Amino acid sequence: MPGPDSPNHRLGADGPPFSDAHPSQPISAPPTYPGPAPDPTGQAAPPSAAYPGALPPPVPYPKRRRGRLVVGVLAALILIAALIAAIVHGSHTGPATAAGAFSNATATTAIQGYLDALEHRDTETIARNSLCGIYDAVRDRRADRALAKLSSDAFRKQFSDAQVTSIDKIVYWSNYQAQV
Repeated sequence: MPGPDSPNHRLGADGPPFSDAHPSQPISAPPTYPGPAPDPTGQAAPPSAAYPGALPPPVPYPKRRRGRLVVGVLAALILIAALIAAIVHGSHTGPATAAGAFSNATATTAIQGYLDALEHRDTETIARNSLCGIYDAVRDRRADRALAKLSSDAFRKQFSDAQVTSIDKIVYWSNYQAQV
């Protein structure tokens, strides 16, 4: 289907196509302008009126001090070594004996108290244990008490009585937190 353009591209509307893409004559160079006149005194630039005479020689840049770099790197390495030593020392020693330190007896008593609260449907004790120390800061305790009732009901359906016989291991998180 013929369109508005002719399929014969050899001939244009004005005649044969222009075959010489580059002219055979070179393009003339732009006219040259005379540069600044050479200074008769031999200086590169005229002297400044604000500074009479020749300028002083340029001041060399100060050399970099490698001493600061070495001291900084050594200080960083000593700090890293001290941190690693503190972490290793802290991980190999148990928690300090303090008022909040755990023992098998205190852990057994706490776990047995929670199991007794589940058995007797003591919602206050169950909610206090499940809130992990923020029980006093919570104002609306209705949802926590409802969850405590459900936990107690589920426990009483599964167990008639529960006693703590032994503790395998106590993993200390801090002086006041541990996982039994």
